[in-house]
Amino acid sequence: GPTRKMPLTASAMDFFQLFVPDNVLKNMVVQTNMYAKKYQERFGSDDSWIDVTLTEMKAFLGYMISTSIHHCESVLSIWSSGFYSNKSIALIMTQSRFEKILKYFHVVAFRSSQTTHGLYKIQPFLDSLQNGFDSAFKPSQAQVLHEPLIDEDPVFIATCTERELRKRKKRKFSLWVRQCSSTGFICQIYVHLKEGSGADGLDALKNKPQLHSMVAKSLCQNASGKNYIIFTGPSITSLNLFEEFEKQEIYCCGLLSTRKSDCTGLPPSMLNNPETPQSRGQYRIRMKGNMSLICWYNKGHFRFLTNAYSPVQQGVIIKRKSGEIPCPLAVEAFAAHLSYICKYDDKYSKYFISHKPNKTWQQVFWFAISIAINNAYILYKMSEAYHVTRYSRAQFGERLVKELLGLEDASPSH
Repeated sequence: GPTRKMPLTASAMDFFQLFVPDNVLKNMVVQTNMYAKKYQERFGSDDSWIDVTLTEMKAFLGYMISTSIHHCESVLSIWSSGFYSNKSIALIMTQSRFEKILKYFHVVAFRSSQTTHGLYKIQPFLDSLQNGFDSAFKPSQAQVLHEPLIDEDPVFIATCTERELRKRKKRKFSLWVRQCSSTGFICQIYVHLKEGSGADGLDALKNKPQLHSMVAKSLCQNASGKNYIIFTGPSITSLNLFEEFEKQEIYCCGLLSTRKSDCTGLPPSMLNNPETPQSRGQYRIRMKGNMSLICWYNKGHFRFLTNAYSPVQQGVIIKRKSGEIPCPLAVEAFAAHLSYICKYDDKYSKYFISHKPNKTWQQVFWFAISIAINNAYILYKMSEAYHVTRYSRAQFGERLVKELLGLEDASPSH
């Protein structure tokens, strides 16, 4: 849960600024103004440009965040006369001023001579965000490594044709998280660039298991010695990785796939389906030290690799139609924690900022801001302030937008 007690009167802005404080916003102001100056020295002066202020930067963020609540394809529709127009917030800043700030917006204006990392333009911001996550929240023992649902507005996906989907540009990065499975709080973010010839580029990591193993190690670098139980999907689950984590006192439970997982070192007899038909709930187990490989049958064979649960401990999967199905405790635990993450995705994935910039660093930046707001709401729900105001996620977002824009009437619309 939260590491600090927030006052009863804490606002949405107070929770957001646990992760994005004023000093980070002031740095964005400085860097944006520096980039504007550098840009104009190179391409000619822009007489309509005036240095951005902290108040304007907050308003700029507020406009962007408003797209996560109303799901408009373009942030500029706020100033339009169409369905997504919003006269109450459009008056704070003119559209032309907003577009100027958007043109010059930067988190890091200049590349240093030592920098080779593709995300150098936002790495300081990601580091600051990570420090905020670490200092504001203490996660539960059970955590999940996965890729959150951040692709598109679900309404857009449901209504567009396959051809339109293919035409949309594919992202040049993948975003992975380590998430507390009891609360949904995202403890750590890892961004992997799909292009690049560096040591962490996809050119250097042709085989997927090697890539996913590297992602898992990066996400768990601050987890050693804390007896965490990490749940993983088939792409990450492997015997070598789990044994390496065990040496660091990190324990694992992962779903195994003969197609997607690295099955090196596992007995082939457990990876092949038995010829004799099995009844639901039956399972086979092979052990090596603390590591167990479980093959469990339920309308198909499911394999799990774990060193976090004893294979002899019994659990149960409850199905609405077929009742209770017996299984090892590791299978029950895996199903419970992954279903929680599915609920998190259903609830929070629709609140990602809709603005789709072309530059990769900007895409990552707005995804990171969206995750920070979701985390802020989770902390708000666990605070005493929630019992006073009881905002929904949409109301919390509206409140935050109005506070960033400096509107006095910050009451949520019901």
